[in-house]
Amino acid sequence: MNTEFFIARRIVKNSQANFSAPIVRIAIISIALGLAVMIISLAIVSGFQKQIRNKVIGFGSHIRITKFDSNKSYEAMPISKTQDFYPGIEKTKGIKSIQVFALKAGIIKTKDQIQGVVFKGIGSDFDWSFFEDKIEEGKKFSVSDTTKSNKVMISRQLASLLKLKLGDDLRMYFIIENELQPRGRKFEISGIYKTGLEEFDMLYVIGDIGHIQKLNQWDQDQVGGFEIFIDDFNDLDIIRDIVYNTIPYDLNSNSIQDLHPEIFDWLELQDMNVIIILILMLLVASITMISTLLILILDRTYMIGVLKALGAKDSGIRKIFLYNAIYIIGIGLLWGNIFAIALCLLQYHFGIINLNQESYYVSVVPINLSILHIFYINLGTLLICTLMLIIPSFIITKISPVKAIRFS
Repeated sequence: MNTEFFIARRIVKNSQANFSAPIVRIAIISIALGLAVMIISLAIVSGFQKQIRNKVIGFGSHIRITKFDSNKSYEAMPISKTQDFYPGIEKTKGIKSIQVFALKAGIIKTKDQIQGVVFKGIGSDFDWSFFEDKIEEGKKFSVSDTTKSNKVMISRQLASLLKLKLGDDLRMYFIIENELQPRGRKFEISGIYKTGLEEFDMLYVIGDIGHIQKLNQWDQDQVGGFEIFIDDFNDLDIIRDIVYNTIPYDLNSNSIQDLHPEIFDWLELQDMNVIIILILMLLVASITMISTLLILILDRTYMIGVLKALGAKDSGIRKIFLYNAIYIIGIGLLWGNIFAIALCLLQYHFGIINLNQESYYVSVVPINLSILHIFYINLGTLLICTLMLIIPSFIITKISPVKAIRFS
């Protein structure tokens, strides 16, 4: 029988009658709240990062293949669609799909408004999964390899700014090389979407790649580049290197992080907020447990003196109080997990707390619950709090059994 553990259990059962009972309850509440704050904070920040990242990827894919040149404008050099890797690269482990695209800067003109945009041409292989739940009015349009579609999709912000609605004609003008006058094209608005990323919503108009091919005098086989989507964002760097080694020497591959470093650097800065919260909450929980342990030792001074008089070793008595403290931490962790997970699930399924999408890029507080995150937070809290208790437990070695028994 583990004597120290047996005595610790007896202390727990009889602790309700002692003056330290309220302190123990405060310690449990403190640990529970601290853990809940850590779990909720990490779930919100990781959820925010995931949603923003997915929106940026939805517009630009994980990896983009373009012509290898120094041209950084939207007027990219054309690439032949007939490539060894297209569409066979989809069979590579970790790659979900590949699609063609082309970009061309243009100007939308209405009766009283003018707005510079980027026309993104898509092909018949375009993956609509990102836009399906973002379309507020209308529907997506189909693209054929044989005939051009005059239908386009614009964002809610552009529609509001230009006073356009579903089904309206949209006239765009494009600058053509060696032509003095811009060339106009008339499109029909088939759908209006809203992603919440104003920078991208105000920029992109989605349409048929055939129009760009004709404006740029490309062959039907030529495109602006290829977009690759992968299964796991954590494998981005590895798959980018695989793609780079697969494509011909005259092509280049860039990840979405290379194309938009400012956005991903900003998202990484959010991790610092979580780290500060974790450190503060762990400090609060550790200091609370140190105070609680000292009170428990003070409350049980007579028992310590009796145990020492009976021949118990200091290390054994320290184990008794450490077991007791770990029990308190465990109860706090249990209630903290229940409280945090319940709140996160409520927010995830019902979206109770709303946000201003124009300021935060999301309409509700995002939640990303990860089992690994919860496990590591619980394990870290338990280990750090327990380690912090080892030093104050040495006070037990300073207690004299004679004085403890005489003055108790």
